Amino acid sequence: MSLKKSPNTTAGSRLFRTAPDRPMTLLQQCPVYAPTPLLGHADLARHFGLESLFIKDESHRMRLGSFKALGGAFAVAQMISDAAGTTDLDSDAARKLVSRMTFITASAGNHGLSVAAGARIFGAKAAIYLAAAVPEGFANRIRALDAQVVRISGSYEDSVSAAIKAADENDWLLLADGSWDGYTERPALVMEGYTVLAEECRMEFTKKDIWPTHVLVQAGVGGLAAAVSGHIRDYWPKQPEILIIEPEAAPCLMMSVKNGRLTRVEGPESNMGRLDCKDASLIAFQSLRTDADGFLQVSDAAANSAVSLLANYDIRTTPSGAAPIAALEPLSLPPGSRCLIFVTEGLEAG
Repeated sequence: MSLKKSPNTTAGSRLFRTAPDRPMTLLQQCPVYAPTPLLGHADLARHFGLESLFIKDESHRMRLGSFKALGGAFAVAQMISDAAGTTDLDSDAARKLVSRMTFITASAGNHGLSVAAGARIFGAKAAIYLAAAVPEGFANRIRALDAQVVRISGSYEDSVSAAIKAADENDWLLLADGSWDGYTERPALVMEGYTVLAEECRMEFTKKDIWPTHVLVQAGVGGLAAAVSGHIRDYWPKQPEILIIEPEAAPCLMMSVKNGRLTRVEGPESNMGRLDCKDASLIAFQSLRTDADGFLQVSDAAANSAVSLLANYDIRTTPSGAAPIAALEPLSLPPGSRCLIFVTEGLEAG
């Protein structure tokens, strides 16, 4: 796949690929891959006073139920390919190597599912560290993929620290979706996988010859938001305003951009579990401070209301998945606005 970059690009400053070529090539070989729906909702658009509202619905992505199916599994495959020196992951060399590989990550749920699924597909092992707040349903689904689940009594950040320690002690392959000084290459692969979602949108908007004026995308550590924003800035011929949505309890990206450095935030536990991250990803922060136009916070109550509103239109998601709808309510965009939002996960995630 060859994409022409727009002249408005800051790609030289990014530490991840915004082109979807490699993950798209891999996904063409996956029997459960199909583009997720990009839905136009006239009634919801009228509700918000918009010309149009486009919803990219990730609730059934590759049977895992979230956009994260695109990231962890691709990163597993690419790491195996790089280590084996071949793109043929069914080769004897790759199979012999992968049998000795164990991937480990901390997760709020969806990333762990993707890493576990990728490890199982290619014959590796996986260990997924989950904080106390992660629903047991996630743990059971990860176990069903033959991965080891380790429960951590503290916060998501505590589970990240525990996974790092276990990786060092056991010589396992840490595959976090967040990044920090000295650890950027593997999370960059995860983000590269997410660019498939943005490319699917680009192809649909090209067919329609209609482009959004505003894109609202939610963020936890920021991987999805940065991947989508970077792809838009590099490849979309018409540039929208990009707004990043975070929980009021965890605006780690907004505070990091405001302070000009990575900043841990403090706050209560949010009902937006997959967005409730107090530390931003380094490479996401570095790109979003130039690619994003603004940052918005939503309350837990507003996210719950957004879940109910979407359910009225037969869109079933969680507070994390509904966060952009919650942000739209008070935003009062100008007449003629065309918005793109992402429903990032289905109800099974909760």
